[in-house]
Amino acid sequence: MSDLVERLNTGLTGRYRVDGELGQGGMAIVYQAKDLRHERDVAIKVLRPEIGTEVGAERFLQEIRIAARLIHPHILPLYASGEVEGLLYYVMPNMKGSSLRERMDREGQIPLADAIRITSEVAGALDYAHRQNVVHRDIKPENILFHDGSALVADFGIGKALTVKTGPVTQTGMALGTPTYMSPEQASGERDLDGRSDIYSLGCVFFEMLCGEPPFTGPTSQAIIAKRFLSPVPPVRAMREVPDFVETIVNRALARSAVDRYATGAEMAVALKGVPLATTSGPQSTAGAPRSVAVLPLTNMSADPENEYFSDGITEEIINALAKLPGVQVASRTSSFAFKGKEVDIRQVGEKLGVATLLEGSVRKIGNRIRLTTQLVDVSNGYQIWSE
Repeated sequence: MSDLVERLNTGLTGRYRVDGELGQGGMAIVYQAKDLRHERDVAIKVLRPEIGTEVGAERFLQEIRIAARLIHPHILPLYASGEVEGLLYYVMPNMKGSSLRERMDREGQIPLADAIRITSEVAGALDYAHRQNVVHRDIKPENILFHDGSALVADFGIGKALTVKTGPVTQTGMALGTPTYMSPEQASGERDLDGRSDIYSLGCVFFEMLCGEPPFTGPTSQAIIAKRFLSPVPPVRAMREVPDFVETIVNRALARSAVDRYATGAEMAVALKGVPLATTSGPQSTAGAPRSVAVLPLTNMSADPENEYFSDGITEEIINALAKLPGVQVASRTSSFAFKGKEVDIRQVGEKLGVATLLEGSVRKIGNRIRLTTQLVDVSNGYQIWSE
């Protein structure tokens, strides 16, 4: 048994039993363990001692606490974190090694429908995290895991903890992030990254799922990064027959300048829903046209029931505004208001109205102030695409 395992078992006595190694990377080692209190299998990720010393416990645990507050269907939850025997660690569910990397190693190219679904799910997770001011900084196939076929993004908060303290390269010479998937601004050493950096990395992953290899390759990290700045994005359609929409989405996500990329994960997810999948062999949604929406009557959350008329009026205004957007099909007011005041299943509503998305929400009026909360929901799976 290794020295690190012995140190962990000593420090975690009574809480976890570390059974062995699951895998390792440049920054951390992952161990298989048993949560003794809850009798469940977990994975414990431990920063390599030299990296942990550079980062410092305070910075690491602060960023992990921020990441632990992220609750989303496509984000792998964090169970616990801490420092024992001089080792910094965090605990997460054990996904039994089921990652996108393993799948791509087995299959090479991923079926188009699956690649689009996985990218959409990750984009949704990123959009949520970015709205909480959390940027991942290391989106790659190894950090996209699967549970019952759905994608789960792992390791939120780790990239920020490492970068804030050490900069883009550690004192031990290890580059933070993965060169194959780094955005140009991250590769340049910028610390103040925003969500568009993650969008670029997701674009690299999407490209690799489609083509079987990343957009930029080379014998060294420096060579890969140089290509990112000097070479155009290779055309997807030269390597695989896909709809024009797909190549357009890839190219926009991989724009060299952040301002030319999708501004948010939600924007990218919506673009992906516009991809026609009739020629693919994957499972198809029957919930209606990809760019279609129904606006359910907004719930009146005000103390005064008279404000019900106000809520209905806001709903009608939203329907009218969306109906003016080119290429968007909007269910009529009569159809949407048929569900007013009813407890309904999202999927059934989508089926009955023939739409792919639902906009729902509430209105609260207090004096001369109004709070309007809305969520855009994918009827095929019930997950939020966007909220404001």
